[in-house]
Formats: sequence, C-alpha cells, structure tokens
Amino acid sequence: MTRFRPGLCSVTFRKLAPEAIVALAAECGIGGIEWAGDVHVPPGQFDTARRVRHLTEEAGLSVVSYGSYIAPPSDDEAAFALVLDTAQALGAPNIRIWPGSRNRDSATYSAQERQHAASLIRRMARSADSASVTIGLEYHPNSLTDDLASAQRLMAEIDDPNVFLYWQPRPGLPLDEALDELRAVGSDTSHVHVFAWDSEKRRYPLSDQRAYWTKLLTDAPSTRWPRDRFAMMEFVRDDSPEQFRADAAVFCQMLREVRDRAGSTARLL
Repeated sequence: MTRFRPGLCSVTFRKLAPEAIVALAAECGIGGIEWAGDVHVPPGQFDTARRVRHLTEEAGLSVVSYGSYIAPPSDDEAAFALVLDTAQALGAPNIRIWPGSRNRDSATYSAQERQHAASLIRRMARSADSASVTIGLEYHPNSLTDDLASAQRLMAEIDDPNVFLYWQPRPGLPLDEALDELRAVGSDTSHVHVFAWDSEKRRYPLSDQRAYWTKLLTDAPSTRWPRDRFAMMEFVRDDSPEQFRADAAVFCQMLREVRDRAGSTARLL
C-alpha cells in the first residue's frame, strides 16, 4: 500500500491561464500541479516557466512535473535538451514524455524500431539525471505503453533507473484487470492519472467511479520511486471548473480515506 498526494494536470484546463489554475487548485485542496508543455509552459519560454513556478510555489503548491510532448523517436535529443532546460526553469523534478510516436499502436513497431526508441529514451534519461530530473513515461493508448506486455518490455529495453511509468487505466478497463495491471508494473510507477471515463471516452463525475478509484489507490503496490507520489486529476466533464470543484471534493476525501486505511493497517501489523 502506498500514499498519494492530490494533484492536477494543468492540461485539464487548456483554456484557463496559469493564474486561474493555481487559484482553483489551491481552493480545492490540491497539493501540486503538472504543467502542460503544449499550452501553459511551452518549451523554450523560460520567463513563462519561471513565472508559473513562482505562481505555484507562492500558493503553497508543488510543481509535480513538466508535462512535455516529447515523443521519441519522433523527437530527438536536441528537442529534449530544450525541454529539460524549460523544466529546470519551471522547477519541475520530473518530465513526462510519450514513449513512441504519438497515435501509433505498439503492435506496429518492429523490434529495431522499439530498440531505437528505447535507446533515445535512455539517453534522455541520462541527460535528465545529470540535472537531478526524473523521466516519467505516459501510460497511454496508441503508444509503446498501450498495453501491459508492451510497457513491461519497453522498461526492460530502456533498462535505466531514472525512468519510471506513469499509470492510468485504459478508459473502461474493468477493475479486476486494472488491479492486475497496476500490480504488475507497480514497482516502476511514479504518479497516477485519475479520471472518470468509459470505453467510449464519455466523461462522468468522479463520484460515479469513486469505488473503482478507491480500490486502485488503496491496493497500489510499493514502488522504487524516491519522492512524493501524486494521484493527479486529469480531464473533467465538460472541462468545467464547477465539475472540478465537485470532483476534487470527492477526490480529496477519497485520498484521506485511503491514507487512514493505510494507517490502520500499519498499526495492526
């Protein structure tokens, strides 16, 4: 059993300015933010990165990660170097990257293509490690982590201690399968993305899937990740701040219950 702090992916609110996102997160008891590299903190905009870091820290929140859209092998080490510099300006201890070209199924890769992607990720991880920054691989459909077998194989191919997996269930994944998957990759995971979608990617209030997420977060195994772990809310119904407020209340209560359950279990041991 592990404990998670409540987080938010800023990409949830692409249309909101960083000031509004920070205020909303602080109001709702969120502890940290992953800042999106496609809209809120674009690569190379160092003044923006420093400003967003200041906004986040002034509100008493943590910069959890830089949510980059680097996607090796589509992006090379030069592109990653700019992202790493931006992450450092942002004060981000972790960079999220996409494993493999965007919107490409893992089943379509040859062994040689997989090895090329893994080699690039490994070199990026070594560069990040020199700056005390970790790498988190998006766990997502249409990528090299789009199923359990491919994700496990990729981690073995990369074979680098500075590379971790984010984790999220495929939309609509039954609870038993999600639990098996999370347990299988658990030791390599860092953060978790939390959302309430079905297999058709329709969005629902988090309260509709409260039991599902409570079980997943309660049973999440221990990990080699060395820092605080965040369960980060990502995408809400209608991209609505009001829906986020309602979901965040459920989310924070759920995490408190998971924490209290972990404490009770520890006292019994």
